[in-house]
Amino acid sequence: MASLKEVRLRIVSVGSTQQITKAMKMVSAAKLRRAQDAILALRPYAQKLQEILENLSQSMGDAGGKYARVRPAEKVLLIAITSNRGLCGAFNSNVIRTVNRLLADKYATQNKAGNVKILCIGKKASDFYGKNAAVYAGNHNTLFAGITFDAVAKIAESVMADFANEQYDRVEIIYNQFKNAATQLITIEQMLPIQPAAKAADKAKKMVSDYIFEPGQTEIVLELIPKSLKTQLFKAVLDSHASEHGARMTSMNKATDNAEELIKQLKLSYNKARQAAITNEILEIVGGAEALNG
Repeated sequence: MASLKEVRLRIVSVGSTQQITKAMKMVSAAKLRRAQDAILALRPYAQKLQEILENLSQSMGDAGGKYARVRPAEKVLLIAITSNRGLCGAFNSNVIRTVNRLLADKYATQNKAGNVKILCIGKKASDFYGKNAAVYAGNHNTLFAGITFDAVAKIAESVMADFANEQYDRVEIIYNQFKNAATQLITIEQMLPIQPAAKAADKAKKMVSDYIFEPGQTEIVLELIPKSLKTQLFKAVLDSHASEHGARMTSMNKATDNAEELIKQLKLSYNKARQAAITNEILEIVGGAEALNG
C-alpha cells in the first residue's frame, strides 16, 4: 500500500488537473456557443443555394462550365479539416482515419501512382501528413486564427483553379459535421466536379421550382457555381470549428468526472492507509505496555 504522503500528493495532483479540465470545459462551452450560432446561421443559406443549383441543373445541360466537367478520377485532392489543438477526444483521429481509409481503398490505385494529394486545414492533419511529401499538398493552419468567408474563399478559388487547369480530376472534403455538443458526424463531401442532377426517382420526390431568369440561365448558373463552391467549403470549416469545441467540451467534461472518481478512490485509499497506520501505532503502544507489565 502506498504511503500516506504519496497518496496525499496524488490527491493534490489530480485535484489540480481537475481544475484545469473544468476551466477548459467552460472555455470550450463559451466558444461553442459562438461557433454553433455561426454554422446554424449559414446552413439555411447554403442549403437554399444548393437547392437552387439542383433545380437549375436539371435543365442547364452543359452550362455548368469548367467546374462541372466529369473526368476519370486519375488525380485526386483530399481536403482534410482538423483542428490546431488536441484534447478533443477522437475529433482529429476520426478525420485522419477516414482519409487513410480513402487512400487504402477508394483511391488505392491513384495513391500507388502518386496522384493523390492531401490539403490540410488544421495543424493536426498537417503534422500527420507533412512527413509524407508524396501526398502532402500544403496547409492552411492559420485559418482558425480568424475564420472569415474571404479567407476560405481564397482557398476555394485556388482549388477551383487547379481543377479547371486539370491538375486534379476530383476534389473531396473530409470533416466533422456538427450535430450537437456530444455528437460529430464524420463527413465526406465531393466538392468538384459538381455533383450531377439527382436520379429520376429522386427528382419526382422533390419539388422543382420554376424560375424566371434575368439576364439568362447560363449567366446565372456560372455566377452561382463558384459562390456555391466557396460556401460549401466555408460551411465545412464552420462545421468543423463548432464540432471541435463540442468535442473538446465533452472530452473535458468526461475528464473532470474521471478526476472526481479518481479523487474519491484516492481518498478511500488514504483513509485505509491512515487507519492502518493508527492501528499499528495502537498495537505498538499496547505491546510496549504489556512488555513493561511483564
